[in-house]
Amino acid sequence: MKQRAPLTLAAVTAALAAATGLAFLTAPAATPADGTGRAAAARMPVERSVLVCPAPSSSDIAETTYTSLTPGKGGGSGTARLADKDGKAVLDLKEPGKPVAATASGAEAPALTGAAEGALAPGWTAQQTTKVSAGHARGLLGLACTAPGTDFWFPGVSTAKGRQDYVHLTNPDDTVAEVAVKLHGPDGLLKDKPGTPDPVYEVAPRSTTKVSLAQLAPDSQLADATAHVTARSGRVGASVHVAEDGTGADWLPASAGPADTLVLPGIPADATSVRLVAFAPGEDDADLTVKLSGPTGPISPAGKERLHLKGGMTGTLDLGDVTRGEAGSLLLAPADPGKAVPVVAALRVVRGTAAKQELGFVPASTPVGERATVADNRADNRAGDKATVLTLTASGADAKVRVTASPGTEGGQGATTEITLKGGTTRALTPPPAPSGGKGPYALTVETLSGGPVHAARTLTLPHDGIPMFTVQAFGDDRSTVSVPKAAEDPSILLR
Repeated sequence: MKQRAPLTLAAVTAALAAATGLAFLTAPAATPADGTGRAAAARMPVERSVLVCPAPSSSDIAETTYTSLTPGKGGGSGTARLADKDGKAVLDLKEPGKPVAATASGAEAPALTGAAEGALAPGWTAQQTTKVSAGHARGLLGLACTAPGTDFWFPGVSTAKGRQDYVHLTNPDDTVAEVAVKLHGPDGLLKDKPGTPDPVYEVAPRSTTKVSLAQLAPDSQLADATAHVTARSGRVGASVHVAEDGTGADWLPASAGPADTLVLPGIPADATSVRLVAFAPGEDDADLTVKLSGPTGPISPAGKERLHLKGGMTGTLDLGDVTRGEAGSLLLAPADPGKAVPVVAALRVVRGTAAKQELGFVPASTPVGERATVADNRADNRAGDKATVLTLTASGADAKVRVTASPGTEGGQGATTEITLKGGTTRALTPPPAPSGGKGPYALTVETLSGGPVHAARTLTLPHDGIPMFTVQAFGDDRSTVSVPKAAEDPSILLR
């Protein structure tokens, strides 16, 4: 029998990169984790990141700003480019720590796809912010460009009269992606007529397909539902564009994946209406406690302390003006820890009243982790309006974080501060750190130094004609490093 030559660490790393689509920079050897002499897993910076951004608007008066940043300091070579389907670059990042911006007008702004490599890959982020000053889809629409995947949950969608919800599916690859979209209402899964195959949407390479949710349920008027997007072949980025008559428009990002405990960070202090939409994907019912984390700790909203979800059915809870003048985050947990059931959730948030209302969404998010960034933050305007508010929540133990503001896209000096958070509390920074002497949008990076977990969100407000136009983006671990298994000891684990 022919013997197989032992794999080197470099060969194992290459095999892992080929299997996952990611490569890694060289890292020092890991220190043994215990007395057995076995090497602990090493963390290595990723060498390639992929992002997709959907077409921002169908309005002729839309004004869109794209911003991009890789956090950190300059050094090392790399590329980071977002381009349209023809390969024309819209954003071209040059070095870490220095954000770039570009603008587009009207309804012709395309979907973008791109990749960052080398020194620009770890933590690469991009943001698109669109302002539509009038019309049915008026509002401030913000979205962090997303990494492609195969499974997305969107609690908070609707097929009701006066709502137009479209799932945007963006394919970054050179092959066709096949995607299924299903809706779950308060009575369960909406099914086609018996014998009718489930619709599957083909998304051409490096392009976007829009799916009208109302067309998936032509005979139903669902005030609140949950959309489930799954790629049957290939991968896509998925986001939902929402426009609501008289209330504005925004993007609804995907919720964090099903979990028995969720945090929904960054409810604005002056929210006039907050509605929780949640869904239990399995067959088991879920009983959840509902608490609002504020500056002094978590409280239970009077009469709204619990939410019961039937398995496979979408449930809602109207929380009204739950924040009452202080920004906060919603905490969901199993009422009985011994009967924990995974759920997904999002909040529909309204600011303003009557004809001056504006709509936004706050989905459940993952923790900041080691580091997370949100781009396109703005300085306060001349009227003193708080353009950028950073909300930090320590959902478990006490925590310490570092917040770094990058230079502006037109220069300036970045700024850094460290903040200690008491467990269970939420702190709103109004304003957060900002670059000195800088002009143009800037990025905020949050790093967990100790304790936690910490959840964070940024609220951007750009008022227009008395309307508090706003959008909320959550921070999520940028996954700038990857844990490499104990390959030196047992490389076969990568090949199983």
